[in-house]
Amino acid sequence: MSDNDSISVRISEDCPPEIQRMLTAAWAHDFETVKKLIDTPEVARGQDPKTGESPLHAAIRSCGPPSEDDTPEDLEKAKATVSELLMWGAIWNDVDNNNETPGCVAARLNRPELYELCVNAGVRAEMLFGLMDGYEALDSDDEDEEMAEGEEVQAEDGEEAPELVAAEEGEDAQKEETAAEEEKAAVFQPPAVNLDEQVTSDKYLRSTVAYSDGKLVDDAGNGVMMAWETDIMRRSVDALLPNKESGKRILNIGFGMGIIDGMFADTKPAVHHIIEAHPEVLEYIRTPESKFDTTWEESGPAPGAYRVWEGKWQQIGLQLLEEGHVYDAIYFDTFGEDYGQLRMFFTEYIPGLLDSNGIFGFFNGLGADRQICYDVYTKVAEMHLADAGLDVEWKEIPVDMKELAEADKDGWEGVKRRYWTLDTYRLPVCTFLG
Repeated sequence: MSDNDSISVRISEDCPPEIQRMLTAAWAHDFETVKKLIDTPEVARGQDPKTGESPLHAAIRSCGPPSEDDTPEDLEKAKATVSELLMWGAIWNDVDNNNETPGCVAARLNRPELYELCVNAGVRAEMLFGLMDGYEALDSDDEDEEMAEGEEVQAEDGEEAPELVAAEEGEDAQKEETAAEEEKAAVFQPPAVNLDEQVTSDKYLRSTVAYSDGKLVDDAGNGVMMAWETDIMRRSVDALLPNKESGKRILNIGFGMGIIDGMFADTKPAVHHIIEAHPEVLEYIRTPESKFDTTWEESGPAPGAYRVWEGKWQQIGLQLLEEGHVYDAIYFDTFGEDYGQLRMFFTEYIPGLLDSNGIFGFFNGLGADRQICYDVYTKVAEMHLADAGLDVEWKEIPVDMKELAEADKDGWEGVKRRYWTLDTYRLPVCTFLG
């Protein structure tokens, strides 16, 4: 075990005694003490204020990498401790001061059994969040009204009351501010990664984009699409059109740089429809440089066979359903949308748009900035696809991370956020069950 993973480094002198006791017990895999100390989820989630070490981090880190001294009993004690912590609400994706989640630590130390426990906890959490997505918080208007009435009564209790209340409030505010500062000092602050505003579809559609040096980037420096994806696109086309047969009906959502549409066009499809919403991408498409301008549309085997649909897929998709369009191959690759939108597409649109023998695929960048998140979303997507009546086969494609890591020499230069950090891409090939 490296010095950076030692207990003396991970549990600091500034750690509050109650958190220190919990971390020490978790580190030792002292199951009985862990059970005795945990009485609320907050105890299972406590973190050292300096290192961010949580009980879950500690229970995994203390195992170190596999060695000759390991015994089956040691591993079982570690698994029991980790399972107990997770049952009490330990957070699977909390990061420490090294920006590592407990699962990241397990992966780095080559502890697959503990890593899998973290992945399964992540899947359960994400599935639960998905179920709760449609729920609304209880209305608190009545409580607010009661408080307002109480404030009015106090204001009628004489002329001097407001001054006394103001003085007391000033003292209370100062005490609260002092207490808040002390509390903040005792709470771990995660390392600042990229704290910029989250990219959403609406913000992206209002942004300015630029095509340059093998990439499409918005005005905030977010990489929308990049040339390194070409091999993934090629293999996606191979999966969606196994024999590269001509005369197929194809739908692509999200033009981007036009990489996959160029490959689709080479197969001479009977129908090739593209949905794109960004005004400046649409402006680019209308130029001969894109190869998908009006000349391309007019080259189709029938009127409307080759077409760029301008607008959001949510609206265009409904129109396609109403008009009875059906496709042999559908690919989905949008920008600035969360997993919920992808899930809505394959749950509500794919059943009506995809031929019974057709194949559906999407760019699988779900959680691709961290291995454990990618593994969690792979399982979550697989479950939701099954709920939608779709079977999925994952084809693994190696990604040359050495090339991508040379930020000053490759296409990542000028892109502020790397949306891909993994050495394996899982390409989804989806067909209807049965």
